[in-house]
Amino acid sequence: MSTATLPRIALIGFGEAGGILGTDLAAQGVAVSTYDRLVLEPSARSLLEARAAAAGVPLVESAAEAVEGATWVISAVTAGSALDVARAVAPVLGSGQLFIDINSVAPNTKRAARALIEATGAGYIDAAVMAPVPPKRLKTPILLGGAQAAALVPELAQLGFNVRAVSEEIGVASAIKMCRSIMIKGLEALTAESMATARRYGAEEEVLRSLHQSFPEMGWNDQQPHYLISRIAEHGRRRAEEMEEVAKTAADVGITPHMSQATVLAQRGLVDAMAAQGLNYAALEPFDWTRLADTLAHRG
Repeated sequence: MSTATLPRIALIGFGEAGGILGTDLAAQGVAVSTYDRLVLEPSARSLLEARAAAAGVPLVESAAEAVEGATWVISAVTAGSALDVARAVAPVLGSGQLFIDINSVAPNTKRAARALIEATGAGYIDAAVMAPVPPKRLKTPILLGGAQAAALVPELAQLGFNVRAVSEEIGVASAIKMCRSIMIKGLEALTAESMATARRYGAEEEVLRSLHQSFPEMGWNDQQPHYLISRIAEHGRRRAEEMEEVAKTAADVGITPHMSQATVLAQRGLVDAMAAQGLNYAALEPFDWTRLADTLAHRG
């Protein structure tokens, strides 16, 4: 793709995923601008400005300013804000623009966003990010859905994205992601509860030995418990929002989301316990789940 044909991209949300996408796209000469609602918060603005400047991504004052003249609009916000973003940008979108919704939300939430976007004449893509973004960055697997999904694959691939179109129907890609999250985020929650309980009994070494014997390929005797619990400690509030969308995904098709609702409580419960004790993830690095468990047990 020559520089003459590169898309102009507006990133709505410059958090973990948005920041990585913006950095890697700008490095290729793509014109990227971003809006993040933290720009309106004085306590967070300076850090946001520094991150955007380091990425080579202009930070603007409103979603409307970011979207103006953009070929693609990539929405990369928290699950609870996803539909609000679609509402906010719809009045300034038009024909020829494409809204790529990478947020982790239920299929019906994506369909509601699609209705808002397509009413403007713009196109809509249901994009499901299937793994944490930081390790593989643009190579993180992403599934696409929508009428324009197949046509978009080669354009994104030329920019380094690892994408695959799975359906012309909006919601299928997100359903795949949501069902995966029942397992992945549920495993995180189960690990945190199992290990905290085992630690209180002085039994964690034997529990981990048993898990390793049953599932030797998973790394229970090495970094697996640290990694799984660290995901909650670092992103538990955001992940709890995502799990509320997972619960909605199940409920929308008549499945009672017992496990998903429990995972919401577990993810949010750990970060609430940390906040109550004045703990933040940065202070726990390098992360060790036993240190977190002991700190919460001692202070609790």
